[in-house]
Amino acid sequence: MTYEFLQSYWWFLVSLLGALLVFLMFVQGANTLIFCLGKTEEERRLIINSTGRKWEFTFTTLVTFGGAFFASFPLFYSTSFGGAYWLWMIILFSFVIQAVSYEFQNKIGNFLGPKTFQICLIINGIVGPLLLGGAVATFFNGSNFLIDKGNITNSLQPVISRWANASHGLDALLDPWNVVLGLAVLMLARILGMLYIKNNIEHQQIQERCTRQLPWNALLFLLFFLPFLIRLLVKDGFSTSSSGITIESMKYLHNLLEMPILLVILLIGIVLVLFGIYKSSRSVQYRKGIWFTGTGTVLSVLVLLLIAGWNNTAYYPSNIDLQSSLTLANSCSSEFTLRTMAIVSLLIPFVLAYIVFAWRAIDRKRITQEEIEQGEAY
Repeated sequence: MTYEFLQSYWWFLVSLLGALLVFLMFVQGANTLIFCLGKTEEERRLIINSTGRKWEFTFTTLVTFGGAFFASFPLFYSTSFGGAYWLWMIILFSFVIQAVSYEFQNKIGNFLGPKTFQICLIINGIVGPLLLGGAVATFFNGSNFLIDKGNITNSLQPVISRWANASHGLDALLDPWNVVLGLAVLMLARILGMLYIKNNIEHQQIQERCTRQLPWNALLFLLFFLPFLIRLLVKDGFSTSSSGITIESMKYLHNLLEMPILLVILLIGIVLVLFGIYKSSRSVQYRKGIWFTGTGTVLSVLVLLLIAGWNNTAYYPSNIDLQSSLTLANSCSSEFTLRTMAIVSLLIPFVLAYIVFAWRAIDRKRITQEEIEQGEAY
């Protein structure tokens, strides 16, 4: 295993975690639908208990995603998580209020009332996907930071990276294309949420509402995602070489054409996403759409993240100083660290097997109204 292989290998793992995180955003998407799909208090509790059994998977994946970046590409971690901290703090805070809302909405002594915490779940459902999508879009559209590795010798302020303005990440929302991808991720999360609820809850009226709302949510998703994808394929990208970082016309399209296996996977992913939506919107009884659309989501997001870093591409461009842009080579950990973690990563299949086992155990039986009335529930 060469140093270059290890860099690409860890970018693949980070990208896979990011793709799984987007799929698991079905929890946030379903939370935005609490009042749309649940017309009575009992129906809303059904939806909340359905997502409440899975929110730990999403939060754990988010933390693991950040941890993997910290271990494998520490300069990105210090630059983005350290410099753009307002953006990431808002995201993390929205997940904190999510956890609190699940636990306390129906506790004795809750003077705020269940509805207050249900609104907090909706806030998390909107803010989480929207800002995470906007943060991912900066891999293609760049951010406002500067890198000066020589500054490590400064005894008074040994800071390698710094943000170029006082917004500390919120300036990402000033780029309309970042917002477009954020809205696309939000709509995709809502679609996945509907498909999961349809699969997980045994309630005729809720399933009918999911089926009716799928088409227009899918239309909004396509209205945001397709323009972003088309622009991505025709826009200038950031190419790396021994002489530095340069602008390359249609870099991301070139990445797909030069790595045709990724192009095939992307097309398969898009087809699976649309197939799951189409089948589920045609029949109330069809419940397997979450697995087609979910698999397609993971494949599509994986490819988008891979072309952001593979094939000599700067995955975190600087809009202030082009040569400050981060690449796999200039932002990764040492070869020893990457090699050691690569050995540890061999345990990942066992972790995934446990997750699958736990998921199947939780979803062995669909949630019913009787279970909410008789058992312990949120």
